[in-house]
This record gives sequence, C-alpha cells and structure tokens, in this order.
Amino acid sequence: MKILKQLLIIFAVCLCGELISEVLPVVIPASVISMVLLLALLSGKIIRTEQIRETADFLLANLSLFFVPLIVDIVDNLYLIKGIVFPIFFICIFTTFLTFAVTAFTVAGMIRFLDRRSGKKNA
Repeated sequence: MKILKQLLIIFAVCLCGELISEVLPVVIPASVISMVLLLALLSGKIIRTEQIRETADFLLANLSLFFVPLIVDIVDNLYLIKGIVFPIFFICIFTTFLTFAVTAFTVAGMIRFLDRRSGKKNA
C-alpha cells in the first residue's frame, strides 16, 4: 500500500505537469514541467523525500527498461536514418562531451560561489 501511495504521488505530479503543458501558450515538454513541479514541491516541503523515496529509487534503478521501446523503434525504422548515421553519431558524441564540460564548470562555479558565501578560501 505504501508503494501505491508513492506511485500515486509521482503520477499526480506528472498529470499536473501534463495539464500545465496543455494550458501554456508555449511548447514546454510536460516531463520538464513535472520535474520542475516536483522540485518545487520537494523544496517547499509540501512533499517530503521519504514520501516517494522507495518508488523513486526503484524507478531510477530500472531506468534502462524505459529505453527499450525507443531502441526497438529506432531499429524498426533504421532505414530512415541510414544515410545520416555519421552526423547523428558525431552529434551524440559532441553533445555528450559538451554536457560533461558544462556540468563540470557549473559544479566548479557553484563550489566557488558557496565557498565565497561561507567565507572559505579555495586552495
């Protein structure tokens, strides 16, 4: 029953994200809205992490299963991307390293910001 309650909380947030996405005049994916909404609810202590921890951990542990339909669809429609495999591969590799770099600079910047804020000096 506890897992069902946690799942219902997560699905309720996702449903709210879908509804907000439909109402907005600009196109923003419902999944992004749902994540921001969940972050706001967790930050505002409206939802406590203990209320969704087990189900969220289970979903994260089995995240690779959610990619199976996508991979099957890509393999099924491989003929559509046959001529542009190299550009797609290059874009995937480039954006992966770009994401690594942006993440590293963001983390380093936040560490410097928090150190300055707390009065510590970075060695």
